[in-house]
Amino acid sequence: MQISRRGLLGTAALGTASLTLGLSGCSRGGSEPDAADGATAIRFAWWGSTPRHELTEQALDVFRSDNPDIAVTGEPGEFSAYFDRLATQTAAGDAPDVITLGGAYVAEYAQRGALLDLGTLTDQLDLSGMDETAVTNGQIDGTQYAATTGVNALAMITNPEVFEAAGVELPDASTWSWDDFEELAAEISANTDDGVYGSAGVLTHDSIDCWARQRGEALYTDDGQLGLTEDTLTEFFEMCERMIGSGAAPSATVITETSALPNEQTLLGTGKAAMMLTWSNALAAMSDASGASLQLLDVPGETPDPGLWLQSSQYYAVSATSQHPEAAATLIDFLLTSPEAATIIKTDRGVPADAAIREAIAAELDERGQAEVAYIDYQSGKDLQQLVIGPAGSTAVADVTTRVLSDVMFGTMTPAEGAASWMEQAQQAIA
Repeated sequence: MQISRRGLLGTAALGTASLTLGLSGCSRGGSEPDAADGATAIRFAWWGSTPRHELTEQALDVFRSDNPDIAVTGEPGEFSAYFDRLATQTAAGDAPDVITLGGAYVAEYAQRGALLDLGTLTDQLDLSGMDETAVTNGQIDGTQYAATTGVNALAMITNPEVFEAAGVELPDASTWSWDDFEELAAEISANTDDGVYGSAGVLTHDSIDCWARQRGEALYTDDGQLGLTEDTLTEFFEMCERMIGSGAAPSATVITETSALPNEQTLLGTGKAAMMLTWSNALAAMSDASGASLQLLDVPGETPDPGLWLQSSQYYAVSATSQHPEAAATLIDFLLTSPEAATIIKTDRGVPADAAIREAIAAELDERGQAEVAYIDYQSGKDLQQLVIGPAGSTAVADVTTRVLSDVMFGTMTPAEGAASWMEQAQQAIA
């Protein structure tokens, strides 16, 4: 599998976020001064590809038209540098008013006093229409620090055209195992042109949690401790090693070179891979890029014990240093509850968690968008795992995975050595 940008390399602020956030103050005063025409000036930061930037700016244009007293400056960025920049801004007391976060970053920033309690802004921000799980996903110790932009889940995105070119049938996704995945990927690589692979890479940091949960363990426990064993992690790294050795996945060099690329530039996005384990809301971007009708399949190994959970794709939060928290909350409310915004953004930030918004955009969705919604509906009907947000320091664990997996892929560590090193470094990160 391609190393997940969100999960594996998306934590570039390893030292920066852990150290400089601890130095940041919580006094309000980091926003831009008000606009010259008297409008309240706020800043909104997010990451993503060019299509996401364009969609977001279209939605902001509608917001500006509806709210002429609020001047919004967008601060889009590439994911690989987003959290480094955000940590630096936060440490300087100059964080954007509205911040986009993902994964464990809500806990990281909230526990360091960098986020405002959204419960103090209910006059401007109404989350009552959201699914309960989506609401609680943004809570830390019962406090609403963030609002879910939408939900998604890990999925195996597949290119049926590459399967057909290799003379290989698509798997029965309701029953397939990780062994099946390995074998199919190796067979496809062997029966397609050079440079085309069964899998776009090896496994991802995000998939460690799924892998562990399928085995009755978990990446983190509810009380913020590591919840997986060294043996489980060794098996994880052994599979990654085998996939490179068999040709099921590209070489370690190719995986490293493509690991930080946007979805549309990955091997799957460019039509050079049959499968990629990633988040379900990547379907549209990679389908557009590849020109193929990509499909969402269940993650391998989900029977008999599912390891999946419904993940908040991203979160919106208000900086604790914002001079204009009410205006910031008004923007978040628009982005999450306005049918106008929803018909522009659609499922780019996950399937909307508000049932009324899902209904409002249903007619606007193309085949890919409908497939994403159907996949979430399908997963929602299963007895899935509960989301466990990692403890403070857990964002650094993804960087640990990056380093250790690189050592295993390039052969400088055995899988067992990698697992032992990972356990030691991960424990230090969350201690």
